[in-house]
Amino acid sequence: MKILIATPEAVPYVKTGGLADVAGALLKEYRRMKKKAYIILPLYKKIKEGQVPLRDTGVKIKIPLGDSGMEGRIFSDQFSAYFIRCDEFFDRQELYGTPQGDYIDNASRFIFFSRGIIEACKALNFKPDVIHCNDWQTGLVPLYLKTIYGADKFFKDTATLLTIHNLGYQGLFLSSELPIAGLGWELFNPEGIEFYGKVNFLKAGIVSAAILTTVSNTYAKEILNKELGFGLDGVLRKRETDLYGVINGIDYEEWDPSKDKFIPENFNIKNLKGKAVCKKQLVKEVSLDKEERPLIGIVGRLSLQKGLDLVIQSIDELLSLGVNLVILGKGNEVFHSSFSEIAKKYKGRVSVTIGFEEPLAHRIYGGSDFFLMPSRYEPCGLGQLIALRYGCIPIARRTGGPVDTIQDYESLTSKGTGFLFSDHTPSAMQDAIKRALCVYTDMNKMHKMVINAMRMDFSWKKSAERYIELYSMAIKQRAKSKGQGGLG
Repeated sequence: MKILIATPEAVPYVKTGGLADVAGALLKEYRRMKKKAYIILPLYKKIKEGQVPLRDTGVKIKIPLGDSGMEGRIFSDQFSAYFIRCDEFFDRQELYGTPQGDYIDNASRFIFFSRGIIEACKALNFKPDVIHCNDWQTGLVPLYLKTIYGADKFFKDTATLLTIHNLGYQGLFLSSELPIAGLGWELFNPEGIEFYGKVNFLKAGIVSAAILTTVSNTYAKEILNKELGFGLDGVLRKRETDLYGVINGIDYEEWDPSKDKFIPENFNIKNLKGKAVCKKQLVKEVSLDKEERPLIGIVGRLSLQKGLDLVIQSIDELLSLGVNLVILGKGNEVFHSSFSEIAKKYKGRVSVTIGFEEPLAHRIYGGSDFFLMPSRYEPCGLGQLIALRYGCIPIARRTGGPVDTIQDYESLTSKGTGFLFSDHTPSAMQDAIKRALCVYTDMNKMHKMVINAMRMDFSWKKSAERYIELYSMAIKQRAKSKGQGGLG
């Protein structure tokens, strides 16, 4: 089976969020499994400036964009990763936009990329059995294979699978972008890719991919409901029999406290002494007081989705409980300024680093006692998986991935790997933190919980095997019908 992972980002090349970790780790696991797996993404400026030397294949592609066209050039890394170069679209400081907003030409950029993926396959004479598409940036690929390339014999055996990493990001654009994509107006209807008068790139993939997946079983159920369906719940309910939840994994080679080069002292289940050293050094590094205070870490995107408004509203209450906070991330400007002000006001109790520093992220997981995730919704979440690996006990809202990966602590049995709360309110989050602090004060219970957390296994092997099964299903579905999914 030849697999092509189409993604707008992937480690180790470029990253803005969890999608990059997922795509890169999945390719790595397939390679470990001896699968014929490859990945393709845009050649961004950050990749060109990165540490990985790329090879110019000399292969060029020409992509029509409305009445004009744009040329791309294919680069590769060790014949397992391919990159589409088009400096006019991708030679920019950021991937999708700035903190002030998305790039105004994102429609054209990812029309070019989606069609470029297909043209690159032809130019490289690579016939994938399945193209694994990820999020709205590649949502047009399944649709192109059913429409413009529907009669192309080169792809007669190619099936598609679309993974929805976050339904909140859909790629919505003005209807005037449709001719640029080369698609006919007959597709601009509620059964097609129209969405409240706009073109919806993610919906294009949902209605046309053979198989749909999202990143946890609970999230797969949640998005069928109006509350978390973001207007696409009806479309998804029509495809429910083709929709599967596959929990993300993490790279257990990169995230390994017994070997992690970024933490001051390594540790494992049999010897946790290094974790105490990690906390001591972290508290010193980020200028917090009193190492004996419970330390709560937050690593990730600073946004409303992540529920960080609850943290801002609760800051006085949390500090009165005696905890210290260490926060690392970037996102919306309103959260940048709010958390920066909090750090100034509560110097020595709250540390905030705006941006993303990989070494510091490792040290926060290694040195924090608890990891806070008060998300409004959380498709999967990688933070709690990494935290569990490092014995950093997650405190999370009961939604999506956290439900599938965290066992809520039961005081009567002393069993559990974290603390869950249901209501998206400051008081519910505070109550969960109080429950966690009750365990923290009991050294034996805390030690047992840390061990239980570190024993959890969220490596990629099981999830990768499940994806292979779903690829086979997509291929069989393709073989039964020239059409795929719900369109055509």
